[in-house]
Amino acid sequence: MTRPLRILHLEDDADYSDLVRSLLASEHVEAQLVRVGNRAEFEAALPAEKFDLILADYLLPDYTGLDALRWSRSQCPETPFVLVSGQIGERAAIESLKTGATDFVFKESSARLVATICRAVQEAREREERRRAETELARREKYYRALTENGLDVVTVLDRTGNFLYNSPSIKRVLGYEAKDLAGQNAFGLVHAEDVARASEVLQEALDHPEQLVRLELRLRRADGGWRFLELVGQNRLEDPDIGGLVVNTRDISDRKEAEAARQAAELALRRLEDQLRQSQKMEAIGQLAGGVAHDFNNILMVIHGHASLLLTGDHLNDLSQRSAQQIAQAAERAAKLTRQLLTFSRRHVMQPKRWDLNEVVSNMTQMLSRILGEDIVLQLAYSAGPALVQADASMLEQVLLNLAVNSRDAMPKGGVLALKLATLEIQRDRLAQYPQARAGHVVCLTATDTGCGIAPEHLPRIFEPFFTTKEIGKGTGLGLATVYGIVEQHQGWIEVESQPGRGTTFRVFLPQSGEAAPLPTMATEEKAVRGGAETILVVEDEAPVRELVCNFLAKQGYHVLQAESGVKALELCRQGTQHVDLLLTDLVMPDRMNGRELAEKLWQEHPQLKVIFTSGYSADVVGKDFVLQCGLKYLQKPYPPQKLAQTVRECLDAVN
Repeated sequence: MTRPLRILHLEDDADYSDLVRSLLASEHVEAQLVRVGNRAEFEAALPAEKFDLILADYLLPDYTGLDALRWSRSQCPETPFVLVSGQIGERAAIESLKTGATDFVFKESSARLVATICRAVQEAREREERRRAETELARREKYYRALTENGLDVVTVLDRTGNFLYNSPSIKRVLGYEAKDLAGQNAFGLVHAEDVARASEVLQEALDHPEQLVRLELRLRRADGGWRFLELVGQNRLEDPDIGGLVVNTRDISDRKEAEAARQAAELALRRLEDQLRQSQKMEAIGQLAGGVAHDFNNILMVIHGHASLLLTGDHLNDLSQRSAQQIAQAAERAAKLTRQLLTFSRRHVMQPKRWDLNEVVSNMTQMLSRILGEDIVLQLAYSAGPALVQADASMLEQVLLNLAVNSRDAMPKGGVLALKLATLEIQRDRLAQYPQARAGHVVCLTATDTGCGIAPEHLPRIFEPFFTTKEIGKGTGLGLATVYGIVEQHQGWIEVESQPGRGTTFRVFLPQSGEAAPLPTMATEEKAVRGGAETILVVEDEAPVRELVCNFLAKQGYHVLQAESGVKALELCRQGTQHVDLLLTDLVMPDRMNGRELAEKLWQEHPQLKVIFTSGYSADVVGKDFVLQCGLKYLQKPYPPQKLAQTVRECLDAVN
């Protein structure tokens, strides 16, 4: 015993109380004996202090041991109570035990007294420990039952074949079943067919290795027929007599799975966006390069084509020279078409947009498309239910149709089908995640689907690059789809492509939807002879060969021609005031401190009636197309034939300001 026993001794004989102390000491029992000699002292001491044992004389002058026993049971029922008596009858002994006495000892049996005291205290302590253990066990059982029955996870017990022995009530929240309804059913009946094999493997693993935890993710069917992703952690407790089954903790991870799927989708969309951004930057860089090359080449072609045209207007050439000059002019015109395609790709081609119904544009192109495709390719057309109105340059739309048709024709050398479909759609914002170049709103969609050879995945990212082609040498310039790309981009649209080798290709061209349509353009009339004049024209051109060609031609037309190689020189020449200038013919882009637009604006401040014609090997945004079109100014795209120059100059001079 770790601490002295506290014993309340109800005894009127002090000598006997001292004897008890001596007996306890002789047996090496540490004890504090508190003697009370009457009823009042006993009943006052008992509730005031806690004792390990009550030792009471059976018969006192004013109190009996049974009365003391009854009082103690009402105050401290767990405290052991030992009666001591000189003599006690059998009836009294039985009554005392029934009333709750732990034991009784005759005073003559002093040797037995100490053993009885020690045994009674020990048994009381054991009872207390047992009671505390039972209380703690009940508390823990209540606690864990509350966790099991109210937790988010489902606790399941299965037999060795997978039959349900127990399910916590939380299975109702997770799967929608009442726990009692699943008792005796086999769990595999709820497992998704694709997960049954793996679940069987894990069950066998648990049976073979009871010391190990097993883990599994699978899908279980809900009561409403839906499926939930669950994470299972289990252990074999079949040999545990208190459990006798496989204990499985089940957690619903459907939200986590959905979040993972969403994250993966977002990462995929981000990678796709990054790829498209890199592709866009690449295309922009190629476009800038293409535009620069086209500009420089147009100046060269301007000289070649112009001089060839001048040669052809004379009558001094023999037949051989005449044919040579024609070949030069034709070759220059073909080269000019290539540069125009480059400018279109680089979005540097001036548009003159109007509202067109794309249905009518396609309808008017049907015969031409059929001729391009040939007899072996069937052209199928599906028009939109209502008008497919777009704000666009009609000639550019026709170019898109022609280039898509040619691309499909070349992909179907043995024949096939090209299906053109028109529709009006509303693009939702959720599409933007998959196609970042897309724009939300109402659009017109032109779908071109062929049954050709398809495009290899490694080639797909490059199909819109200028000069990229998979065709044999001499069978394609690689500018067809690049031109389509440039036109669509210039019209604030975008293109989507789907293709698989051997399964054909689908191009979807999206253009912003517009309002009412304008009448389709009529064919250009045949050029008439243009008269010259005697007005003064100031030619501003930084390329000397081009400047010389233009000045010579205009001089032959009868005009008085002034020339300058830069905007600054032209401004100085005009400010000398020696000659009145009727028309300014200026390149828009010049490598000097002053471009053509700035020159025109400065001269207009001093000469408001001055007529202006702009020229450039560039066009569109680079040369300020909005400025040119809004002001109603004349614009000549290099290279232009001398006849076109003569016509434009005359129209400009004859126009009323």
